[in-house]
Amino acid sequence: MTKLAVISGGGTGIGAEIARSLSADGYDLILCGRRADLLKEVASTLEGAVAVTCDLRTSAAPVVSAVAGRPVDAVINNAGGYIGLTATVERQWRDTFETNVMTAVNLTGALLPSLRRPGGRVITFSSIAAQRGGGGPYSAMKAALHGYTLDLAVQLGPDGVTANVISPGYVEDTEFFAGRMTPEGHASRVGQTLVGRAGTPADIASTVRWLLDSGYVTGQIINVNGGSVLGR
Repeated sequence: MTKLAVISGGGTGIGAEIARSLSADGYDLILCGRRADLLKEVASTLEGAVAVTCDLRTSAAPVVSAVAGRPVDAVINNAGGYIGLTATVERQWRDTFETNVMTAVNLTGALLPSLRRPGGRVITFSSIAAQRGGGGPYSAMKAALHGYTLDLAVQLGPDGVTANVISPGYVEDTEFFAGRMTPEGHASRVGQTLVGRAGTPADIASTVRWLLDSGYVTGQIINVNGGSVLGR
């Protein structure tokens, strides 16, 4: 049977590139998130891909319905984002928590019964900000995903299921810095790397593919940042 991967935030940037990469590898895909038009646009170009519109901050029930009892080979928690200052600091922290933590917790929790055993994979996206700070509540919430994933690795390991975090550094050609990145900011971030370039969505997609093939890597924070933060 064809493998099935569920990708949150699959309509743009890193998520869309992961979708294209896994489609080329023969996966069926469920792309889920809040922006129906973007999800459908990507899904329409990929064989075996469907778009499911839902608000993962509160529920993943529509995704469970789309899975329709099939074994899920990969849950890829890519949805999230930076929430700027809102009306109150408390609201900013709560919104950031719901956007970055609850989207992953709700999707993963809903699909745990469907994960292929053995062989299932859970991959959750964090950020370089979780390890070096500077992002306020965004840094804190991405760091929270590290502990969550380590717990998943302990829970799922006996069933032959792995759980890992990918922590990207600066990746260009995404919406994350839309309207906020200056030439000076770009140069500064590239200058912090050891390889002298920004990351690309393809760099991240290749790391996802590696983890999908790696049954002996679990409970790890995989840094993909060009050396701008050294291993820790």
